[in-house]
Amino acid sequence: MDMRAITSAWVGGWTVSRGTPAAVDQPWGYRIDVGLPRHVLRHVLPAPDAATVGALCGRLTEPYSWLKVMADAEEVAPWITEGWTIPDDPGFMMVKALDPGARPAPPEGYTRNVEVRDGVVRVRIHAPDGTLAARGQIAPTGATAVADQIETDPAHRRRGLGANLMLTLEAAAARAGATTGVLSATTDGRGLYGALGWEYRGPLTGIVRGEV
Repeated sequence: MDMRAITSAWVGGWTVSRGTPAAVDQPWGYRIDVGLPRHVLRHVLPAPDAATVGALCGRLTEPYSWLKVMADAEEVAPWITEGWTIPDDPGFMMVKALDPGARPAPPEGYTRNVEVRDGVVRVRIHAPDGTLAARGQIAPTGATAVADQIETDPAHRRRGLGANLMLTLEAAAARAGATTGVLSATTDGRGLYGALGWEYRGPLTGIVRGEV
């Protein structure tokens, strides 16, 4: 998959995962009306350039409008105008061929719950005392599926929960018909995903319009 195809898959799966309206095609990529107080909308640009980013920064005046661009922060920073910042941890776009059989049992003492709601597979892993130890979700949309909101409680890290969670999500998406997984990793998550066979394909940078 090239970056345009990866971006298209990511946008489609992300909107399903987050329950937003479907993305609207734009000449530069996609617009998503997210509707949250600190994330009003986002424009996603698979092939950004200085002119397009600059024009969007000038046109979008509502606070907490976001641009998500497939480029390094160092490249993008000179393109943005006053009132816009790059607050996010860097993002890393990754893909993986999905295996429907890769679903190991959770670590001893932990329990796992899998549910499907509104087209999204949600997995929760609970500790022996019943508290939530890890969670995540994946949204299959045809041949691709987007993993999203992957979290492991700091008190339960380095016990194999992250790997178990991801493999469970991947297998569920594969059984739903998806053949390729797509995700945006944080710096902390990139190592885990790489160890599980996810391949890095390119950078992602978030840009946000601040309050006036």
